[in-house]
Amino acid sequence: MTDNSVLLEKRGQAFWITINRPDKRNALNAGVIAGIAKGYREAHDDKDVRVIVLTGAGDKAFCAGADLQNSGAAFSMDFSRPNVDYADLLRLSQSATKPAIARVGGVCMAGGMGLLCMTDMAVAADGVIFGLPEVKVGVFPMQVLSLLQSIAPSRLVNEWALTGEPFDARSAQAAGLLNYVVPAAELDAKVDWLIGRIVDKSPTAIRRGKYAMRAIASMSFDESIAFTESQIALLAMTEDAKEGLKAFGEKRKPTWTGR
Repeated sequence: MTDNSVLLEKRGQAFWITINRPDKRNALNAGVIAGIAKGYREAHDDKDVRVIVLTGAGDKAFCAGADLQNSGAAFSMDFSRPNVDYADLLRLSQSATKPAIARVGGVCMAGGMGLLCMTDMAVAADGVIFGLPEVKVGVFPMQVLSLLQSIAPSRLVNEWALTGEPFDARSAQAAGLLNYVVPAAELDAKVDWLIGRIVDKSPTAIRRGKYAMRAIASMSFDESIAFTESQIALLAMTEDAKEGLKAFGEKRKPTWTGR
């Protein structure tokens, strides 16, 4: 089910997904997970949307992880199902062909770290605290590790997951979790700046590029180079590629059709 725990809003060519539980530090529950998934699908169904922005309402939290108010519900599952909804959300994000930006204005912990990792780029306010505190309540960031281990150095991931201790935004940036760290007052401006650097580029190139980056992630070099040499040949046949090369020769800005 979905409810008002997630707000979906189209702002120009950006599709904003906002976790709307500031009184619960934007903690994850069934409604939040379903709402984010719905936002991803709506963004991909709208041909005018060029980028997704994932954020949390208020300035206290991006997402503090699973809602532990009812500890039994937070980690319960239907054992007849092989998948869980949070894992399916991470799967959905990895098959996405539109870029996503995490706007991190407040604490980012546990399952919130998974939401951070499922985006392509991230901007955070300089006072934000991050962490994987699951071991403090007797569990472990199992699903988060599926994405985190390919982003941050293994020694740091080990420390974060095994100690459960928090770390600051500058440490997160140094570890590769964030593209930019800015004062809180400049967060929205920096996100808008990054959006602007995406929406003026070819949507076809970005869409096929994200598909290729996902495909080669687990390939050997020989497999990857063979796959990508065929992909560049296919991309060169698209209308956007032809328009881009023509515009370059004519010294003008290209008019992208996304085809």
